[in-house]
Amino acid sequence: MAEPALAVAVIGAGIISEYHVDGLVAAGGATVAALVGRDQARTKARAEALNIARAETDLAAVLADPAIDAVVIATPDATHEAIAIAALEAGKPVLLQKPMAMSSVECRAIVAAAARTGTRLSVSFMHRYFPEVFWLREELASGRLGKVHGIRMRNATPGADWADWFYAPGSVAGGVVMQLGVHGIDLVEHIFGPIESVQATMRTQMPERRLADGRTIHSTLEDTVFANYVLAAGPLVSHEMSFTERGGCDRFRLEVYTEAATVWLRSPRGSAAILAPDLTGTKDWVVPDLASEPLGAAHHRHWIAVAGGTEAPDDTAAAGLSTVLVAEHLYEAAQSGGTVALRREAGA
Repeated sequence: MAEPALAVAVIGAGIISEYHVDGLVAAGGATVAALVGRDQARTKARAEALNIARAETDLAAVLADPAIDAVVIATPDATHEAIAIAALEAGKPVLLQKPMAMSSVECRAIVAAAARTGTRLSVSFMHRYFPEVFWLREELASGRLGKVHGIRMRNATPGADWADWFYAPGSVAGGVVMQLGVHGIDLVEHIFGPIESVQATMRTQMPERRLADGRTIHSTLEDTVFANYVLAAGPLVSHEMSFTERGGCDRFRLEVYTEAATVWLRSPRGSAAILAPDLTGTKDWVVPDLASEPLGAAHHRHWIAVAGGTEAPDDTAAAGLSTVLVAEHLYEAAQSGGTVALRREAGA
């Protein structure tokens, strides 16, 4: 007999909610039972656009509803701690949008609530679930690529133009490092292991921004960052982050340089490409044949299994804390102009 579909409430009616709703639908095994927002009219209109029958503004009532099995939290950064802890205390498994919270202190409070309540907590790192990332992890695990020497990660877009809160320090945890760079930080640690020390230079290159609704806003948050990492396993990493690029890159661009190969992900050569004559038998780049499915399907299929208890909890909550911790050290390194060693407490 088939397991009943997980009934999920998506908390937050902004632009990121569409990714989660579409991903849940594509994954199967779940129904989006409710959309929760602050404004009834806007939330209702958004729910209708996303084919969600129930639009709510009373978060407490949704969390108390036994018909809701789990929640996705896709609200501004400053709300994450309170909403996540409330959901965990209500016994609802959580998928929490990145960045996990405004600070590592808040992240630890959320992790502690999950441990105290025994409720499953995940953080949304969508890039982990791309086919090329699975492929690269398998290639590295096989050992055939040899020792990793250097890594280049890029996260770059023109920057969000859909909301002013995105550039308000009281609403968000930081600029491009926290809003986009944490994706790259997570991929580096997820694929290659923990970051041991950091250096960073950061600037606000576009203090004036024009939003899609015609308003011009002022921003003091960093939008251009060049960072260097030393990994515990030895490789050196260059990480570029930008909210100022017209073209930017497609989600991320990753270059890996090893003893036996050069590997590029999400480059002009495609989602993955490898140059490794001794392994492939050709001096040309080789593009692996990777499976494809709708954006978010693999991510949400995994989370549905974790939230439903059919798969073991993953490490994304610990990773959510780690990425914020690394970001805080990047801000410290940029201010000091030096190299900063990661100070990790238990569980980071």
